[in-house]
Amino acid sequence: MYKGPEQYLDSDAGAARLLTHARLLLKLSRRFETLAPQGLRHAAHVANYKSGTVVIHTDNGAVAAKLRQMSQRLCDELSKGGTECSLMLVKVQPRELPLRSSSSTHKPLSGKAIGALQATADRLPDGPLKGALATLLARAARRE
Repeated sequence: MYKGPEQYLDSDAGAARLLTHARLLLKLSRRFETLAPQGLRHAAHVANYKSGTVVIHTDNGAVAAKLRQMSQRLCDELSKGGTECSLMLVKVQPRELPLRSSSSTHKPLSGKAIGALQATADRLPDGPLKGALATLLARAARRE
């Protein structure tokens, strides 16, 4: 007879506790999604639950501020669903978006730009700004 992965997880005491907690978080997440205002649903999610405290992670500070204002009402509504909620902690924890970051690229400077920067550097007195311009000109990729 086939035994699914859940049956194996339920049989081990440590894994059973973990599975029970995961089910509770899933239940709270679904309940939170139905209770949260339409505009905030996709920018916040249930991160953890412990001893009556629900931890919510938000994508930005504006969503966090609004959920903090609504935390007591949301706690009351979550409690009506069968899970005790005495406190709601709202934290800003942006989700990682792998396509969001991009590496910098070297953009070549035109001959006109190099000439203008060189003329500016030549007119400046010796100092940190002149040194920075000299370094920029030395490292700049030149457009052929």
